[in-house]
Amino acid sequence: MKLFITGVSGFVGGHLTDVAFGRGIKIIGQARNNDMAQFPIYQSEISPETNWYDALAGVDCVVHCAARVHEMNDKSLDHLESYRHVNTYGTLNLARQAATAGVKRFVFLSTIKVNGENTDKGSCFCADDPVSPQNSYSLSKLEAEQELAKVAEETGMEVVIIRLPLVYGPGVKGNFFRMIQWVKRGVPLPFGAIHNRRSLISNDNLADFILTCIDHPAASNQTFLVSDGEDLSLSSLLNKLGQSMNKPVKLVSIPESVLFLGMILFNKRAVAQRLIGNLQIDTSKARDLLNWEPLESVDQGLKKAVSGLTQT
Repeated sequence: MKLFITGVSGFVGGHLTDVAFGRGIKIIGQARNNDMAQFPIYQSEISPETNWYDALAGVDCVVHCAARVHEMNDKSLDHLESYRHVNTYGTLNLARQAATAGVKRFVFLSTIKVNGENTDKGSCFCADDPVSPQNSYSLSKLEAEQELAKVAEETGMEVVIIRLPLVYGPGVKGNFFRMIQWVKRGVPLPFGAIHNRRSLISNDNLADFILTCIDHPAASNQTFLVSDGEDLSLSSLLNKLGQSMNKPVKLVSIPESVLFLGMILFNKRAVAQRLIGNLQIDTSKARDLLNWEPLESVDQGLKKAVSGLTQT
């Protein structure tokens, strides 16, 4: 098996590469900068014009991790086209060349936001549910999924779609990193009354699932939702982070409605939805079709995520 992984300098792609390399899989990677010595790196951008044929020679499977990621404060004049340039047109260009080069399978990392931003209390997104992207990022990913399905039908190259929730692990950034810092500093947090449910997945569990999908016969031309299998409320997650860091968590119970209104008044509606809203995933398709179970628990994943941070 020869694997071509895009975005090997990124959070997900970098960890996947480490795990695959450790399992003895032959790898070629893509990144903007060539600063890795363990395996060949194809230096390039993800664009509709990139020529991938040299990198794809002899490759059995492509795992496409690289993307223009969602930015909360995107200031692009035409941000939809900016996302499409990389996530839709760039992906389609790579996939078409992969099919021509004889690649057997193309694994595309998408986002749960293709299904929507939030779930109703007590309900979950399922892999084959109707889609409802709410922003330019998720729309560009959905369009890529749709174009990949056409490539698979036209060429016979197998396509696997994996829609991801929040991914965490050592080196995580964004809101998850901020939560770690809040707990580390011991600041009072107004989330004691937040009992929502959100799905997430550790980088180790995700890497294992991706590597299951690169050659499992039942994964061919399927869409999967994947998570750790243990959905947490914001207050529970903060408490678990505290336990992982041996830090007391100071939670203040403010009614959810009051907290949500306050965040809206400070123009933080999107942040409020991410922190307070529900977003649950049904992973039964991955379990039933692929016989896949998470390698590690949430507690184990969180301990890895905070490792090294409590000393600084």
